[in-house]
Amino acid sequence: MEMNEQRTIPATRDSVWEALNNPEILKAAMPGCESFDATGENEYLAQVTTKVGPVKARFKFRITLEDVNPPHGYTLNGEGQGGAAGFAKGSARVDLEETAEGTQMTYTVTAKVGGKLAQLGARLIDGTAKKMADAFFDNFIALLVDQPGEAN
Repeated sequence: MEMNEQRTIPATRDSVWEALNNPEILKAAMPGCESFDATGENEYLAQVTTKVGPVKARFKFRITLEDVNPPHGYTLNGEGQGGAAGFAKGSARVDLEETAEGTQMTYTVTAKVGGKLAQLGARLIDGTAKKMADAFFDNFIALLVDQPGEAN
């Protein structure tokens, strides 16, 4: 699966960068996220429950950040195990650019799944991933803009 998207966020690049590195904001923005904890510099563990078609699973993800270039962007790598449902593995390149409207975030995601999830078909998996990404960014923007002093 591959996904390329752009979002304009009505906040400064520094504010967006801070939020992208705040585990509490990420946990609140991520649909189904039960925990999102820093385990070291640029390393996190997250637990997410999600449903893809008829398969519902609780995934434990190990997330690392690479190519960190504040406040311009980074590459996020994640690997998750969902028990009998299977696994998910992927990366996302996130780039931030200041614009007149705030900050343009561009992200490119590549991911693959295995186990029962892989049997559901690419169309269902891609649709669910797109829906989850949209929900994450809608939540992320709302959390960022609603914080006093954070938006432009």
